[in-house]
Amino acid sequence: MPAKRRIHFEISERKILLHLFDAVFILSFLYLLSLIFEFHYFEWSTVKFLKSLLLVSYIYIFGTIFEMYNLQTASNQLQVLRSVILSSITASTFYLFTPVLSPELPKQRIVILVFYFAVLSALLAWRFFYVYFLASTRFSQNVVLICDESQVEELVLGLENVDPHYKIIGFVNSDSESVADVDFHYVKEIKKKDLKRFAGSNNVSEIIIASQKTDGITADLYQQLLHLLESGYIIREYTQVYESKTQRIPVHYIGRDFYRFFPFSRSNNNKLYLIQIRLMEFFLSAFGLTICLLFIPIIYIGNLIANRGSLFYTQDRVGKNGVIFKIYKFRTMIENSEVNGAVFASSNDKRITPFGKFLRKSRIDELPQFFNVLKGDMAVIGPRPERPFFVDEIAALMPFYETRHVIKPGLTGWAQVNYSYGESIDESLIKLQYDLYYIKHRSVFLDLSITFKTITTVLFYRGQ
Repeated sequence: MPAKRRIHFEISERKILLHLFDAVFILSFLYLLSLIFEFHYFEWSTVKFLKSLLLVSYIYIFGTIFEMYNLQTASNQLQVLRSVILSSITASTFYLFTPVLSPELPKQRIVILVFYFAVLSALLAWRFFYVYFLASTRFSQNVVLICDESQVEELVLGLENVDPHYKIIGFVNSDSESVADVDFHYVKEIKKKDLKRFAGSNNVSEIIIASQKTDGITADLYQQLLHLLESGYIIREYTQVYESKTQRIPVHYIGRDFYRFFPFSRSNNNKLYLIQIRLMEFFLSAFGLTICLLFIPIIYIGNLIANRGSLFYTQDRVGKNGVIFKIYKFRTMIENSEVNGAVFASSNDKRITPFGKFLRKSRIDELPQFFNVLKGDMAVIGPRPERPFFVDEIAALMPFYETRHVIKPGLTGWAQVNYSYGESIDESLIKLQYDLYYIKHRSVFLDLSITFKTITTVLFYRGQ
C-alpha cells in the first residue's frame, strides 16, 4: 500500500489557484452586493457574461503587470497589499471608463467608491487567506535528492531559493558510501538501503535523480526506486525539475552535454510567427522612436549639464549569427569611461552620472535602440546583445555561450526581466541560462509574459 502523503501544490497549480479564485471572489462579492444591498451598477448574470469577463480580464492583465501572480509577492503580506491595491484600482478604473462593453458610468460618486472597495476587499480577503493558509509550510513538498555528496549544497540551494515550498529533506549519496553521516543544514544523508523506509515515514512526495555517474545507481537502489515508482512516488531527473522551477537551462550542471536540450522552439523557424513579430516590431519601433524624439530636448539639456558628452553613444555588439553591429543609446556615463580597457558596468558604477542613473533606471537610455530594431539588427524581445570582447571571454569558459546568437538580440528579454544587471562573468552565465530557456521555449505567450514584466520593471523603476 502506498504511504499517505501530505497535499502540496506545484508552482503551476498555485498560479491557477490565484487566477481562479481572484475571479471567484470578485464576482461573488459583487453578486452578494447586488443581492443584499441592491447594488445595481454591476449585476453578474449569464446574460451579462461579457461584462464580467471584461472585469476579470482587466484584473488578470494589471495583476500581471503589478506582480500579483508572482509567487514570491503572493506569499508576502506587505507586497500582497501593494500589488492588490495597485491592480484593483487600475483595473476598476479601466473597467469604469471602457465604453460600450462595461455598464454605463454611474452618476453618483458613492456607487463608484462602493465598486472600488468591493473589488479591493474581495481580492484582499482571498489573497490574505492564501498567505496565511495555502502559502504556509503545511503545504510544502518533501523531496529526496539522489546525487554525489559534493553536489548537495549547489543542488539544494538551486531549487529551494526559487520555490520555498520545495523542501529537500534528505539525500542519497550516489558516489560512494560515506564513513560518517553528512548533514547540510537540515538535509540528512540517507543510506541507499534505507531510502524506501525513509520516504514512507517522512511524507516524501518526489525523488530527484541528479547523479551523473550511472554506476552510482546500484542494483539495490534501482530496485528500491522501482518499488517507490509502483507505490505512486514521482521520480524525476534534476535538469527537468530545475528548468520547470527556475525557468532557466542548468548550463552549470550539464557541462558539454547540451545536445540533450535540442531541438529549440519551433517558433525560431516558424514563418508566420516571425512575420507577425516583425510587423509588431515595425509599429513598436515607430511608436518608440516618436517617444524618443519627444524626450530628446529634455535629455539634451540634462546631458549638457550632467553628462557633458555627446548625446548619443554607440558601441559594437554581437548580433544574430555573430554579426557585429552598432548599438545606439543615450549617454549615461562620463566620456572616456574605458581608458583602462573594457569592464562590466556595475549597479554602483562611478562612471555612471546621476542623470545617467535616472536614464538607466527608467530605461529611457535604451529608446534609441528602436532604430536598431527598425533596421533589423535587433528584435524587441530576445537575449541582450553583448560586446565582442566579453563574448570571446565568456565563450572561452562556456563553449555554447554563442548559442544565444541563433536569434536576434532584443531590447528586452527573459534574462532582463528575471535577473539583475550582469556585473561579472559568473552573472553573465546565470543570464545565459535565462536566454537559452527563452530560445528553447520561445512563443507568443512567453513574449507577452516578457512584455508585461518589462512594463513592471519600468513602472517600479528597476532598470539597471
